Amino acid sequence: MKGSGARAQWASRLGFILAAAGSAIGLGNIWKFPYITGQNGGGAFVLVYLVCILLVGLPIMMAELHIGRRGQRDAVGCFAVLEKKRTRWRFIGWLGVCSSFLLLSFYAVVAGWSFDYVLQAASGGFQGRSAEEINALFGQLVSSPAQVVFWQGSFLVATVGIVIGGVRGGIERWSKILMPLLFLLLLLLFLRGMLSPGARAGLEFMFWPDFAKLTPTALLDALGHAFFTLSLGAATMITYGSYLDQKADLLSLSVRITLLDIMVALLAGLAIFPVVFAAGLEPNSGPGLVFQTIPIVFSTMPFGSVLAVLFFLLLSFAALSSSISMLEVSVSYLVDEKGWGRGASTLLLGGAAFVVGIPSALSFNRLAEFTPFFGQTFFDFVNALVSSYLLPLGGFFVAVYAGWFWKGSRRQDALDGGKDRPWLYPVWHVLIKYVAPGAVALVLLNQIGWFRP
Repeated sequence: MKGSGARAQWASRLGFILAAAGSAIGLGNIWKFPYITGQNGGGAFVLVYLVCILLVGLPIMMAELHIGRRGQRDAVGCFAVLEKKRTRWRFIGWLGVCSSFLLLSFYAVVAGWSFDYVLQAASGGFQGRSAEEINALFGQLVSSPAQVVFWQGSFLVATVGIVIGGVRGGIERWSKILMPLLFLLLLLLFLRGMLSPGARAGLEFMFWPDFAKLTPTALLDALGHAFFTLSLGAATMITYGSYLDQKADLLSLSVRITLLDIMVALLAGLAIFPVVFAAGLEPNSGPGLVFQTIPIVFSTMPFGSVLAVLFFLLLSFAALSSSISMLEVSVSYLVDEKGWGRGASTLLLGGAAFVVGIPSALSFNRLAEFTPFFGQTFFDFVNALVSSYLLPLGGFFVAVYAGWFWKGSRRQDALDGGKDRPWLYPVWHVLIKYVAPGAVALVLLNQIGWFRP
């Protein structure tokens, strides 16, 4: 190990749970889950999504935490410790490092929009405007290279400022601040949704399954999002798991993280859909649901400016809690494998993510017509590459490694921290060996067009 000194560890189990939940809870919960639920008909999609999380997401999360805890190194170094120095399995760690870095580079672009919308809402920018004018505000934002790059940089500065403080002083400390605030804001918005005239319609849409609306595409979308929303495949859970002590109860920790992630996604849907229905709008407006439909809804409500500020603060906090884990994966690699200091590593990688992300920021304006990547802009191409291929590949190989090849995963007590749960290992091993890799393979095959007519 090239890094010096004892490895940092979480100060408390609560700190780890909040940090890991923060990694999982991000734009995928507050932004993506509501709009793909709206596009796929509601209740039946939600039910399949929950089943996929239980059978696929949870076992892979346990595997990633298990690898990190046993290896006590960065994502690449863990495999060198568990197997041998030059083992080919290190490519899983490399895949995770590359995925998390690329993900951060374009994630910061979208997250930066939420920073801008906080100020827009605080200044009353949505009040008294027509739907066309509010839609135009979003167009004005993304069409301005200076604005998009400024907010992308601002978001990365905030991310770097947290990660540079280290595991306890930065990530854990800020997770204990950001996550309670996130839950408080979400709870306030949920209560407002439940008090709106559209509450019953929102509840029925979310929880009354209409299986006639459940298409094969919806099934695969549910499976893919269940995987994506738990921050799997990007080595974040391997890295966070490496800061755990060897007595950690991985089942208990994983279940708590997963439940928090599910709760936030469902509450986000219940905060958004009731007010959308109350305004007489459709829930299937796609990615524009948050940045275009929601501001229109708030503009017509009493105290709409306050609600809009709360909502976009929630979105910003969720994005920030995820971005710090993305950056930490690469920082941990430089600290452990190259012996760099945390400060230099964080500043260098934060700056590099900003530079690499500039073409993504310009994809909405200056480079909007530049589509050499299979007819896609740079942003769309990198987004598809990471979300549709690299992350599922990372999760697939983690499942294959843990289920079929890693002898260290076969200890009966390895997952429960010494608790007496004789049923746990057999159940987990079947899921990680057969169910999880098979399900992720279906997602990958769908992405390459295997199931398309």
